[in-house]
Amino acid sequence: MTAFTGVVALTATGVPVPLPAARAAEPWRPAVMAAVGDSISAGFNACGWYAACPSHSWSAGDQIAVQSHYLRLLDRDTGVFGHNVNLAVPGATSADLAGQMSKAVARRADYVTVLVGAQDACVPEERRMTPVDVYEKHVAEALARFQAGRPDGRVFVASVPDLKRLWRVGKDHLAARAFWSIGRICPTMLDRPTSTAAADRARRDRVRDRVAGYNAALARVCAAYGPACRFDDNALFDCRFTLNHVSKWDFFHPNAAGQQLIARKTFPAVADWIEEPEQEPAGQP
Repeated sequence: MTAFTGVVALTATGVPVPLPAARAAEPWRPAVMAAVGDSISAGFNACGWYAACPSHSWSAGDQIAVQSHYLRLLDRDTGVFGHNVNLAVPGATSADLAGQMSKAVARRADYVTVLVGAQDACVPEERRMTPVDVYEKHVAEALARFQAGRPDGRVFVASVPDLKRLWRVGKDHLAARAFWSIGRICPTMLDRPTSTAAADRARRDRVRDRVAGYNAALARVCAAYGPACRFDDNALFDCRFTLNHVSKWDFFHPNAAGQQLIARKTFPAVADWIEEPEQEPAGQP
C-alpha cells in the first residue's frame, strides 16, 4: 500500500491528489573497513611490549576503551561486525602504501583509513628522509589503486603527527630520553634531545617542516581524489598530546589512551558520512 503525505497536487479537473511520501536517501554503510599505514594504525606497543596490538588500533580496533572508527561504524550498523581488517605494518613508509591498498581492494573494503609518514621522517640520517614530492607520488598511487578497484569506496586520510611535539613533551623526562637513545628511536628528531645547539634546533625544525610538507601533500592528493576522500585538516598534527598518551615501552608509539585520542580527533572528519540523512523534500506540484 502506498504511503501518502499531507501534500497535494491538483489534476487538470481540479481534483486534489495526494503526493507520495518522500523517501529517505539510503545512508552509506560500509560492509568492510580496512586500516592501512604504519605502526600507529597497527597498534604497536599499545597493549604490550614490542608487538602490534590491532585490537587497540584507533582505526580498526575492537577494544571498547579505544572507541575506534570501526566501533563507531558498528554503533550505526551491525553489518560491519567482524569485517574490520588491519593491513597496517610496523615500520611501513609511504612506499609500502600501494601494496597495502591493493590488499584492501582484494578484501573488498568499502572504507579505508590511511595514516603513514612518521617512518618517512624518522630515519637514521636527515638526508634519508623521503622527499615531499616522492611521498606525494606514493600516496597518490595508493589512492588511485583503491579508486580503480573500489570506485564506490571511501577513504579517510589522517595527518602525520607532530614529531617535534613529542620531543617537546619528552625531552625533560629521563626515561623517555633513555628509551629514545637506546632504541635509536626517530633519531632525526629525537637525537640529542637536551641539546640547545643551533645545529640541533635547526635539524628539529627541518624535520617538522618535512612532516608539514607531507601533510600538505596529503591534502592535495585527497582533494584530487574527490568527495569520497576526507583529510583531517591537520587535526592529528595539531593534537596537543602528552606523555600520558604514549607507550612507556618506547615513549614514541601511542598507548591505549593515545589511540583513543587519535580516534576522537579524527572521526569528526567522516562522521557526516554515516549519520542518518534527512528526508528528501516532497515533490512539487
